[in-house]
Amino acid sequence: MESSKRVDTLIELLRTTERVSVTELAGETGASEMTIRRDLDQLAEQGVLRRVRGGAVSLLLRGEAMPFSVREHEAAGPKQRIAAEAAALLTDGEAVVLDAGTTALAVARTIAGRRLTIVPLDLHAANALSGAARIRLLVPGGRTTPGALAFTGPLTEASLASLRVDTAVLGVCGLSAEHGVTAHDLDEVPVKRAAIASAARVVAVCDGAKFGRSGLGLVCPVTALDMVITDRSAPAADVSRLRDAGIDVRLV
Repeated sequence: MESSKRVDTLIELLRTTERVSVTELAGETGASEMTIRRDLDQLAEQGVLRRVRGGAVSLLLRGEAMPFSVREHEAAGPKQRIAAEAAALLTDGEAVVLDAGTTALAVARTIAGRRLTIVPLDLHAANALSGAARIRLLVPGGRTTPGALAFTGPLTEASLASLRVDTAVLGVCGLSAEHGVTAHDLDEVPVKRAAIASAARVVAVCDGAKFGRSGLGLVCPVTALDMVITDRSAPAADVSRLRDAGIDVRLV
């Protein structure tokens, strides 16, 4: 199992199991115990777990987001394909709200050469686009969250309320026809809602794993979305329910 997939497997186990052992992780992934120890040491440095003798203890609370540095490397291939599909939807000259998060960051990097007006909702995307000659960058302000550097608070919400944009590219922590779009960080919920309200078209971008997760905060029902771009690992039943709800679902 390649490194990125192995770490993804470790993280998924840590989401559901309080304590894991090096031996069981080696058996689960087919990697050597030495390799597993290195992976656990790296995740410990990123605040995901605490190392104990023979294994590790998860530091993740239920419904809590992984550290940004970890999420950025999760599902890297699917995120690139999703970003390319989202970029292809945008017409030069459009005004676009670009949500916080690692998939939206992949979109930012993909559109850096385009002629667009972009309202980024985190500093990661703002930095990625700051040197792009043809991008008109409108930074909304507000306070930033640790790690994710997402803009939150009344200044961010007021900035979005004063705009009318063509497209909002929305990141999600969880997505289902039953529970709608959810987010882990409650401070980001009103910002996402303001982004949706400002846009003529709302496009959610997420890898297939987000269909099996749910954040603490409800952002909106799926009927607020015009389109979902995801990868082919998304569960077929969930995709079907979204389509039955009238959502255009693109699988890449």
